[in-house]
Amino acid sequence: MKIVKLEAENIKRLKAVEITPDSTVQVVGGRNAQGKSSVLDAIWLALGGGKAAKAVPRPVRDGANHATVSLDLGDLKVTRTWDAAGKSTLRVEAADGARYTSPQAMLDRLVGGLSFDPLAFTRLSAREQREALLDLVDLDVDLDALDRERADLYAQRTDVGRRGKALGDVIVDESLPVEETSAGQVLAELRRAQEHNQRLDVLALKASRAEGAVADAMKAVEAAEAALAAARSRLESAQADSRAAAQQVADAGDRVGTDEIASRLERLEADNARVRANNEARTRAAQRDALRHDYEALTAQIATIDENKAKALASAVFPVEGLGFDDQGVTYQGVPFSQASSAEQIRVSVAMAMALNPELRVLRIMDGSLLDDEAMDAIRTQVADGDFQLWIERVGDADAGAVVIEDGQVAR
Repeated sequence: MKIVKLEAENIKRLKAVEITPDSTVQVVGGRNAQGKSSVLDAIWLALGGGKAAKAVPRPVRDGANHATVSLDLGDLKVTRTWDAAGKSTLRVEAADGARYTSPQAMLDRLVGGLSFDPLAFTRLSAREQREALLDLVDLDVDLDALDRERADLYAQRTDVGRRGKALGDVIVDESLPVEETSAGQVLAELRRAQEHNQRLDVLALKASRAEGAVADAMKAVEAAEAALAAARSRLESAQADSRAAAQQVADAGDRVGTDEIASRLERLEADNARVRANNEARTRAAQRDALRHDYEALTAQIATIDENKAKALASAVFPVEGLGFDDQGVTYQGVPFSQASSAEQIRVSVAMAMALNPELRVLRIMDGSLLDDEAMDAIRTQVADGDFQLWIERVGDADAGAVVIEDGQVAR
């Protein structure tokens, strides 16, 4: 659907114009401040509704009490009028005369990005160009949400890496026990050994004394045969005591060496200090391993997000081959769009404008004087190949087929 005929009265600088445009490229020419832009604005005002009202808050020409725009689209005729206060009424009729009860809603469905100026796209920031392109591409994922999630995971991973690095190198001696040795236990063991040895000393002394008694008794026997009977009695008693003491010595066992125990006690604190240090190393090693696990898990999640994003971008259908985008903005042939040549930027921008208007195949370029003859020829070919109609404003009257506006009217 294209514009077959445009009629406008009292729109901005226009007094009254009637234009039957070329079906491919209609140049609107003339000197500055004569009403060229008003012709293109009239198209947007007729179709754009609230968006157009915001862009052109005072559509009625100064001094006039009303304004009218009528667009013949072949299958539809759109007429919008304004009173002196700027309040508008809209009528949309089908070719057979039928009217639409919700005309603006019908136009909103019909009109895509009619206000889109291809040259304006080249002047957008990289971020704004990215948003405009995203509006054209139907993705299965929310890239902004993925970017936010990735940034959050990246921050978490950075923090985990920082904490892991803060732990430093950790060396664990696996030969050392986990539990420290109690000094009280070793002291008790030492006391028991000393008490045991004391008992042995007492028993040995008793045995020695018993042996002395035997000797005394023998001397008494030799010296006093007369007292033999009494001496024998004492001898038997002493022998019995001696046997009993010897048995006790035998039953008590061997002597226990205390030097090794005392030496261990002296080394105890140093050994326990090593155990404590090693246990701290074990704890730090466990923390390091846990942080390493968290870091690897976050890295895997980031990789998954990057993979999903890459799949979404790979499945997207762009209006121009080689067009894409990254986190910073739009790309063309793998490089930032701003680095493409002027001719490439214009060609890509026109293709996007065409993609935004699949039903009403009309484009506008508000400042076509910036285009040289080569760029104009390229746009003309592109618009014709896409079966679109381009309305373009250019200063002067040198363009073939141009409608020249003078003082708000079509020049005669």
